[in-house]
Amino acid sequence: MRRIKNKISASDKARHIIQQHGGVIRTAKAIEAGIHPRTLYQLRDRGLLEELSRGVYRLSNQKAMSDPDLVIVATRIPKAIICLISALSFHEMTTQIPHSISIALARGANTPRLDYPPISIHRFSNKALLAGIDVHHVDNVPIRVYNPEKTLADCFKFRNKIGMDVVLEALKLYKARKEFKPGKILKYAQICRVEKIMRPYLEMSA
Repeated sequence: MRRIKNKISASDKARHIIQQHGGVIRTAKAIEAGIHPRTLYQLRDRGLLEELSRGVYRLSNQKAMSDPDLVIVATRIPKAIICLISALSFHEMTTQIPHSISIALARGANTPRLDYPPISIHRFSNKALLAGIDVHHVDNVPIRVYNPEKTLADCFKFRNKIGMDVVLEALKLYKARKEFKPGKILKYAQICRVEKIMRPYLEMSA
């Protein structure tokens, strides 16, 4: 007797694909993976998907997200790198509460449009852009963030924008919470061209 194979519905297939992407997916990526836009909208209307931001969907049956703003930014702007105060906050090196997500992009890269969350774009030269990137998984989504030492160098470079008090607090918290690595900081300081400015502060902290 010939077996009849169970046919997988379009919605079940879509949910399986989204699950393979960590439970969060962009519309463009969904279409690329073989999900019809109509299926996304049907899942949304049935309450099986929630729209985090325009064009970013998440399976509704997952546990509460720890940092939805970072997930949205990383999903909508895959080339973005979390930097400056947002990176300080991620590494628990500031008491500041970021009012926007600070991201680094290459000079000349297209300016992304995002309805929510608010973003602050900072342009980096190629060498400074690519140095010190760590990848962390937040709610199953890979997030690119500058490591603590690179973040400190960036903050010194952008000290006039973020405030020297924020920079010095970050250095103090870095020393208190993490292994103090002045040599590693100076490596990134050289890349960011702030070694002469940073060195006295590092010697004071040593």
